[in-house]
Amino acid sequence: MARIRGIVFDKDGTLFDFQATWGSWCATILERESGGDADLLTRMAGALGYDPARGSFSPDSVVIGHTSAEVAATILPFLPGEDLGALLARLDARAAEAPQRPAADLASLFDALRARDIRLGLATNDTELPARAHLRAAGIEGEFDFIAGYDSGHGGKPGPGQLLAFAAAQGLEPADCAMVGDSLHDMNAARAAGMVAVGVLTGFAGAEILAPCADVVLRSVADLPAWVDASG
Repeated sequence: MARIRGIVFDKDGTLFDFQATWGSWCATILERESGGDADLLTRMAGALGYDPARGSFSPDSVVIGHTSAEVAATILPFLPGEDLGALLARLDARAAEAPQRPAADLASLFDALRARDIRLGLATNDTELPARAHLRAAGIEGEFDFIAGYDSGHGGKPGPGQLLAFAAAQGLEPADCAMVGDSLHDMNAARAAGMVAVGVLTGFAGAEILAPCADVVLRSVADLPAWVDASG
C-alpha cells in the first residue's frame, strides 16, 4: 500500500455520533411535519425507519447514509399538496441546527494527521451548508482542505465523484488516499474511486458488515494516526 497522503472523511457516524445528532433531528421534524397528528407521525416514522418511543433508528433507515433529498422524498407522500423543494428546505434548516457530538478528540486527531503531512477532506450525503454549519459549530471547519455535500456538484456516495474531486483538488492520486466512513455507501465510494476503504465502528454497521468491503476496519477515527504509521 502506498503512503497515505490524503484522507476523506464521512461526517455522521464517523466524525460525529449519529444517534445523538439525528435522533433529535428526526423527532423534531416528525413532530413539526405531522402537525400534531399522532397517526401521521407514526406512519412517517415507520417509513424513515425511526422508533419515536426509543428515539432510535433501524439499521436500514433511509436517514442513515442517504441524502436529505431522499429523506424528504420518503415522507413527501404522507404530506399531500406539499412541495418537495419547500420540504427539503425545512429539513435542511433543521439539520443545520442539529447539535453534534464528536466521536473522538477531533482537534488532536487533525493535529496528528497534519503532522504527517496528510491533506484532509469531507464527503457527506448531507447538503453542504448544514455540513459546514456542523463543522463550524465543532470548531473544525478550517481543518479541511475540501468539503463536499451531495449538492456540491460532484454527486453523492456511493458514487465516487466527491472523492475524485478531492484528489484532483489536492493534486493527489486516488490510490494515495483513503476514504474513512461508517457505512457501505462509504466503502463502495472508496472502491469506485480507487481509494483505500477504511471502516469505523462508530455508526450503525458492525465489523461483519463493513469488513467484506473494507481494506481495514478501525474502532474509531482516533485509531487513524497509528494505522497510517503502520501502513506506510
